[in-house]
Parts: sequence; C-alpha cells; structure tokens
Amino acid sequence: MTTTLSHTWYMLGRQTRNLLRQPIWIFIILIQPLIWLLLYSQLFRRIVELPGFGSDSYIEFLTPGIVVMTAFFSALWSGMAMIEDLDQGVIERFLATPARRTALVLSQVARSAITAVIQAVIILGLGFLMGARVREGVVGWIVILVAAALVAGCFSGLSHGIALLARREPTMIAVANFVGLPLMFLSSTLIATNLMPGWMQWAAKFNPVHWGVEASREVVHRGADWGAVGVWLALLLGFAAVTSAFATWAFQAYRRTL
Repeated sequence: MTTTLSHTWYMLGRQTRNLLRQPIWIFIILIQPLIWLLLYSQLFRRIVELPGFGSDSYIEFLTPGIVVMTAFFSALWSGMAMIEDLDQGVIERFLATPARRTALVLSQVARSAITAVIQAVIILGLGFLMGARVREGVVGWIVILVAAALVAGCFSGLSHGIALLARREPTMIAVANFVGLPLMFLSSTLIATNLMPGWMQWAAKFNPVHWGVEASREVVHRGADWGAVGVWLALLLGFAAVTSAFATWAFQAYRRTL
C-alpha cells in the first residue's frame, strides 16, 4: 500500500508538470467556471420569483451547483489525457518500469480531484464577492470542497476507464457529450428539485451530480441536515470507489492486448 501511494504521488507530480508546460489549460481551468457563474447567475436570476423555489438569492443557490458542475465536466473530459498518453506510447514505457500499475490510474483520479478543489475555492471566492454566503462557515466550505473532489473522482475513474477501452478520441468525445448534459440537467444544479418534473426528480435520485449538488447546497443554509449531507457524501465515496475499480479493470484489459 505504501509503495502504491508513493508511486501515485510521483505520477501525480509528473501530470502537474505536464499541466504547467501548457499554461492555456491552467487559464481554461480557472476562467471557464467563472464565466459559467457570471452568465448563469444573470440569465436565471429571476427564477427565484417562482412559487416554491425556496430561496431569495439565486447566486447563493447557484454557487454550490457551479462548483459541482465544474468538477463534473472537468473530470468527464479527463480521459483525453489518458488517450494522449496511449497514443504517444507513454503508458507502454511506464509498463517497462517498476511503477505500480494501479498508480498510473489512481494518479489521474487524484489529479482530477485536486483540480476540482482548486476550481471550487475560486468559484466560492467569486460567489462570496457576488453575495453568496456559506452559512455553516468553515465546515460548510470543507463539505463543498469534499463534494467537488468526490464528484471529480467519480467521473474521472469512469472517463479513464472508457478511454482505456475505447482508445480513440472521437469515441471519448461522443461518450462525454452523450453523458454530460443529461446528467447536468437531471440534477438540481440550476433549479430547485421540487420544481422539476416528477420523472426527473426520480431520475435525479440516482445521479451522482445531483448527490454532490445537494450535499453542497445543504451547507449553504443555516441548520443543515448533516445526516442527509453524510448520506450524499457516502454515496459519492462509494461510487468513486466503483469507478476507480472500473478504471483499474480497464487498465488490466488494456495490458492484456499488448
């Protein structure tokens, strides 16, 4: 276990250096969620006037949703990095080293989680400047950051598993587009759950994006239901474990084809 963790840390450092060599991606990672927050907060700001919406501040309602949505989309597309490594023969070269095979996958999941946390801090900071408050204080901030990291872990594992099985950029793009928008709209990211159609409310119960949004939004208000928050986070942790196991299995399947 110690060896796997140390190898994962080493691989995580390699991916961080690769990111720093391409500053445009740092710009996109930091700026894109800010644009989403600014645009959505203005586009839907009068939605709070709907009866039963449950909040009088859309920016406060929206901010945790944008945190989770950003983590979701970033992780969903993270498998493209694995395809690039496969195309360039990087993975094959690492297979000739003593590096633990699981570390090659787990480091990608960890990188997505860390990226999600950085994005979340920036979004929460901008949301604060625009009037959004996390009423549960520091503990609430921690819950939102953990939810973002877990959502990223869930979909990074799924993305890398698909990348290892498909090994083609067009396939990866098609799957990401097919999964991305439906899961976002089948969640309470942009609108209160009780205003969604009945069938969408039912579908949202099985959606990890919705779990992350609900856990994050709960701590924005005073008197959070900590039991519900714990359930949402536990579901995310379990799903992240499942998708990481899927990515590890997909990596083993890839090795058998060499």
